[in-house]
Amino acid sequence: MSAGDATILLVDDHSVVREGYRSVLQKQPGLRVVAEAADGAEAYRLFKSVAPDLVIMDLSMPGIGGIEAVRRIRQWDKGARILVFTMHQNAGFAVQAIRAGARGYVTKTSPPETLVRAVMDVLAGRIAISPDIDHELALSRISGESSAADVLTPREFEVLRLLLAEESTEEIAETLHVSPKTVANLHSLIKDKLGVDSDIELVRLALRQGLLTQVDLGKA
Repeated sequence: MSAGDATILLVDDHSVVREGYRSVLQKQPGLRVVAEAADGAEAYRLFKSVAPDLVIMDLSMPGIGGIEAVRRIRQWDKGARILVFTMHQNAGFAVQAIRAGARGYVTKTSPPETLVRAVMDVLAGRIAISPDIDHELALSRISGESSAADVLTPREFEVLRLLLAEESTEEIAETLHVSPKTVANLHSLIKDKLGVDSDIELVRLALRQGLLTQVDLGKA
C-alpha cells in the first residue's frame, strides 16, 4: 500500500462484518482501511483525529445511529465523504441518510462489487445508490403518501428512531447530549408533523411505513 492510498474509516458494531468488508476493500489497489469504529460516537471522535478520505457507515448501532453520526461528521467537515452501508432497504432511511450528508447508500445484500464501485464513485465526488434502493426510491415517489422521511429533519428522524426503540426521554437526551426538555419538544413536533395525536398512532404509522420493522435495535 502506498502513501497515496485513499484512507477509509469503517463504522459497524459487528466486528465480523468489519473484518469482511475490510478484506474486500483492501484487495482493491489504492484503498487502505486506517481506522474502525463500533458506534456513531466513536466514529465521530475517530473522524476528527484520523481525517479519512471516506467513511463507510452502518446505520444500526448502539447509542447514536448512523444518520445522526453522518449529520455530526458533516457539521464538523462539510467536505466529508460518507457512504452508508446497511441492512435497511427502506427508502425512508436512504432519504434521511442523503439529507444528513451521506454521498452514497448501499445495502448489505448487494454484491461486493457494488460496494467497491460505490466507494470509488463517492471518492470521485459522485453520488452512489445501490440498484435495490434506487428502485425503492422510485416506488416511494409514486406512492403518493407523505412519509416520515419526507417531513422530518435528520435529527427528528433520529429521535423517532430512538422512540420506536422504546428509549425513554431521559435515555434519548443522554444519547444525543441534549436536555430532556429538548427531546420532549422534538417528540411533540414529530407527532405534529406526522399528523398523529398519540404514541400509539405514531407506532401504527411507523409500522405502515416500514420504519418499525427495520428500526435500529442494534441488530441490522
